[in-house]
Amino acid sequence: FYVILYMCRWNTWYDCEGVWIMEKEWYVVNTYSGHENKVKEKLEMRAESMDMQDYIHRVVIPEEKVVEVKDGVTKEKVKKMFPGYILVEMVMTDEAWYVVRNTPGVTGFIGSSGKGAKPFPLTKMEVDKILGNMGMSRIDVVNEINEGDTVKVINGAFSNMYGKVKFVDMVNQKIEV
Repeated sequence: FYVILYMCRWNTWYDCEGVWIMEKEWYVVNTYSGHENKVKEKLEMRAESMDMQDYIHRVVIPEEKVVEVKDGVTKEKVKKMFPGYILVEMVMTDEAWYVVRNTPGVTGFIGSSGKGAKPFPLTKMEVDKILGNMGMSRIDVVNEINEGDTVKVINGAFSNMYGKVKFVDMVNQKIEV
């Protein structure tokens, strides 16, 4: 099933019947340094208990594996890419903003001027780079793409053409069109 979208002012998307479609985007949230795991856990619990799963989708702590050699012993450690920060994939509504902002351990959003102003989301390029370093993807293939969906090819010989998804490879995060 394919929905034609059109854009109105202020980057608001509507479908062909005029129904508003909320778009989830990635935001950077500032936390107390060293409390990232606790904040992630609390935020996920709050989203579930306040029935905000449709608005707060994923909470990610940007981490990378680093190999350290100390006294001739090789150890693999997980190191935070941005200590004191977490990434939240969410639909920015007043309620979702309030839930995230008032989670214990959160000091605020990055990209906001404060005084109740909503923050700016990360660009898709920034998110792809951060999540790519972690071996993750911005698109959740398991939950967002199904067999039979219509997709637009954006790269390669079939660029700007549309096709139906024939097969979804969950292991390799790939689809066959």
